[in-house]
Amino acid sequence: MDKTIYVFPKNKFQEIRVGIREFKGNNLIDIRTWTMTQGTDEMVPTAKGVSINVNLLEDLKKSIGEVEKVLSDNKLI
Repeated sequence: MDKTIYVFPKNKFQEIRVGIREFKGNNLIDIRTWTMTQGTDEMVPTAKGVSINVNLLEDLKKSIGEVEKVLSDNKLI
């Protein structure tokens, strides 16, 4: 499977794309920065990102929940 699930802006020229990718027979959750190529409106992936085996989804969700709790406790969100 190769599917982008969610996209949100990082800044004026970049965005974060979250998706499901297959690489060497492994299904991965891919969270990556995409950037606009100079002089065009085309977006291309950068090396800045992380790919996590789908089997680690529960750990990823747990870690995001912990980040949210710390941010909330410190009145950052």
